Amino acid sequence: MPSVLVVEDEPEIRASLIEVLSAHGHLVRSAGDGFGALREVTRAPLDAVVLDLGLPDLDGADALRMIRGISQVPVLVATARDDEAEIIKLLDAGADDYLVKPFSGGQLVARLNAVLRRSAAVHHPPVAAAGPAAGPVELLVVGGLAIDPRGRSAHLDGVELRLTRREFDLLAYLARHVDQVVPKRQLLAEVWREPYVDDQTIDVHLSALRRKLGERGSLPRYLRTVRGVGIKMVTPR
Repeated sequence: MPSVLVVEDEPEIRASLIEVLSAHGHLVRSAGDGFGALREVTRAPLDAVVLDLGLPDLDGADALRMIRGISQVPVLVATARDDEAEIIKLLDAGADDYLVKPFSGGQLVARLNAVLRRSAAVHHPPVAAAGPAAGPVELLVVGGLAIDPRGRSAHLDGVELRLTRREFDLLAYLARHVDQVVPKRQLLAEVWREPYVDDQTIDVHLSALRRKLGERGSLPRYLRTVRGVGIKMVTPR
């Protein structure tokens, strides 16, 4: 039974979230402010955190950074802020995913379960066969970009990229399909694996990736948008 911390200052909303998650098989703890959330994170192991940004004592983004300073627990941010720049800042600060308010209980459960699945895949990857028959470790190389899917690390011109889980998954998937146009619908099915994701979510993550790859919209090096079709990773010339 996954252990989830709900951080929400409004008692009625907090109670509703607890009820929904408990009904779907989660063991739920809760906190009403940022420092309470930090205490809960350090008190006992957690599988995920649902973090509201409108907290009375700390800005939620600051609480997120503090949580990241002491734990790698997956964090799903619940925010009323739908500005792309703000969302990118949250992802850079360590959020694993986000939900824009208002959202339904079904959306929350689906997003949270997806975060939990990705976290389980990271911490419990399939074990490769041992001995001489085992194949070589996969390394994806595109120009100066080197991606190690097993170690979940990516380097650009020898410098490690600081990527969120979702950014890494997206980058690795595109690298596996280099020089192919990947429709957004395919990214939703193969990378997000969620029914409640829209194109804006993909665009936000692509924008964050482009920035970390040192790209500008007018001067793409690796990630090119094929208007009306999808995204293509190319080898820089």
